[in-house]
Amino acid sequence: MEPGEAAPSPAAEEKGRGEEDDDFGYRLFPDRNKKPQSFLVRSLFTFHNRCQLMLRMTLDTNPYAQLLLEAMKQSGCTVFNDRHFSCENCDGCVSGGFDSATSQIVLCQNNIRHQSHMNRVVTHELIHAFDHCRAHVDWFKNVKHLACSEIRAANLSGDCTLMNEIARFKFGLKGHHQTCVRDRAIRSILAVRKISKETAEKAVDEVFDACFNDLEPFGRIPHSKTDAKRAFRDFQNRDRYNANL
Repeated sequence: MEPGEAAPSPAAEEKGRGEEDDDFGYRLFPDRNKKPQSFLVRSLFTFHNRCQLMLRMTLDTNPYAQLLLEAMKQSGCTVFNDRHFSCENCDGCVSGGFDSATSQIVLCQNNIRHQSHMNRVVTHELIHAFDHCRAHVDWFKNVKHLACSEIRAANLSGDCTLMNEIARFKFGLKGHHQTCVRDRAIRSILAVRKISKETAEKAVDEVFDACFNDLEPFGRIPHSKTDAKRAFRDFQNRDRYNANL
């Protein structure tokens, strides 16, 4: 999970949520421990309605999200809007998280304020969900696994596009994209794990090359929505080709 953006909110293991939950970042998602509100109550809150509308727009029109949804479906992990997404209030400045205990993506309705932000958050979290679907990710005990998924999410979700970096007043020349991915992965780990910065940096550096170059299911680094559309088209064509073999 990543402050100000999106990343995986780690999930609790089957041992109850006590003091150790704080190590997994649940303190940032207080609504995870509350009973679901009725539809009538939720409909009265503008944040929730706005979140649901923006989510629907992302799932219907965003090529990053559409590619990931199709890839997950083909991997046997079909995503359903009502089941796998939850608009909730969150603490701090986090924007979203992936709760692996429930296979649910949390969208921070009080912190996501515009459509482009929602697009990035949903994409980022769907990459974590895709990793959870296709691999045996140990989100809790293996920080390298978490680091790998954070690297992939920062690399493939559009978090580190040139325009986003300019908006953050960060500029660079050669290698700036890799620097952004590394920095954001480290920040995400530190947001949900009570470990030292040195430990987080070591985990990221040890898996960086392999995970940075793992471009599934995009097949390329999508630096823009145009790139994502091409990747989605190529993914669909690849499937048609494989079906004819």
